[in-house]
Amino acid sequence: MISAHSSPLGRLGTQDTGGMSVYIRELSRQMGLRGHRVDIYTRAGDGLAGGDALRISKNVRLVPLDLGPDVDATKTALYPHLARFFHALERFREQEDVRYDVIHSHYWLSGQAGLWARKAWGAPHLTTFHTLAAVKKLVCGPESQSDVRMVVERHLAAASDRIVVTCDRERDHLIRHYDADAGRVTVIPCGVDLDRFQPVDRTAARKHIGAGPKEKLVLYVGRLAPEKGLDRLIRAVAQLGHISELRLIVVGGDDEHDPARRRMMDLSRSCGIAGRVAFQGRVEQSELPRFYSAADLLALPSSYESFGMVALEALACGTPVAATRVGAMEQLLRSYGNGRLAPDLQPASLATAIENVLRDRAALPPRTASIRRSIADYDWSRVAADVLRVYDESLAGAANAAQIGVPGFHPKAGQPTCCGCGELTPA
Repeated sequence: MISAHSSPLGRLGTQDTGGMSVYIRELSRQMGLRGHRVDIYTRAGDGLAGGDALRISKNVRLVPLDLGPDVDATKTALYPHLARFFHALERFREQEDVRYDVIHSHYWLSGQAGLWARKAWGAPHLTTFHTLAAVKKLVCGPESQSDVRMVVERHLAAASDRIVVTCDRERDHLIRHYDADAGRVTVIPCGVDLDRFQPVDRTAARKHIGAGPKEKLVLYVGRLAPEKGLDRLIRAVAQLGHISELRLIVVGGDDEHDPARRRMMDLSRSCGIAGRVAFQGRVEQSELPRFYSAADLLALPSSYESFGMVALEALACGTPVAATRVGAMEQLLRSYGNGRLAPDLQPASLATAIENVLRDRAALPPRTASIRRSIADYDWSRVAADVLRVYDESLAGAANAAQIGVPGFHPKAGQPTCCGCGELTPA
């Protein structure tokens, strides 16, 4: 596994650590339990020194490597350092005398390193984008993503042996925006740890998080990135002033000095609901079931999700979801009583979806067990089994596949060259 810019052990809810980290960690753990050996290559930092392998679960090692001198560098700024990262990976592999059967990269930076590994080792390379620059440009503006990312993603879509996506909508985006071969794109939904995410007694959960028994709690869990739509949710809650004791709890983001958090706090004040919004900051994953169980609903207000894993976690805790039509929401919220979908991205539409979920809860007896049953098949062991089948198919196909040429990498020089975007110069 290659996860160059974000560690699976990173602090969830911060700027570059979210659902992708959970995906890699849980998928690898399940593969390790099945007897497969997995090495996850990631960026050094957060107490992890470069080159020091750390065993994180049965048969799974995390191998941090140096990637650029600036810990706060943007992902595009990290791109010229990828060749150094890959050569450090090669040195570690040679020292350990390891031969890898399959390469699975995550995100576009890792994908570029994965293509180099595929050329060097002759092993099949699979990639999971997790998000796509072409879609982010549409929802966050044309200046939100670099041209180099667009070029690399388009090349990855063409040169990877297989592409694994987590929902039908993401497959359609790849085909529409990058002309991906539909035959090489496989949809495998995300999973959830059903042992960790279980219903907690609601009264006890509310007491634990400091919420009153009669409050109507709308929960947001996620990073404070623009595409996550917290601003949309705050405006939606502001339109629900007629609902007494309605309160929004925001879980995620850094401390009160985080610029994104300050912007959302300012928006709450300008909307006149500062007293009804509680910013919790990041919460350890072990604590999340209490927040999900305490809430009347989880709101997922995003303009773009490659899946929407927090909705799956909430449903596993028996909590309904009000969501925009992103990621896998239309598949997850098909069961009557487990949530409502907003027809569009307008705050008023999201407000209506939230109000309808609250009405459903008031009109029906508690449906915690049935909500949880609606996602019973979304277990990480099932995800791992499905991904391993794709690995097997890739290995079978690789035996007769022609070697894929990878422009932009010269093994002797070990440097990336301009990929055609005009931005990248040799490192």
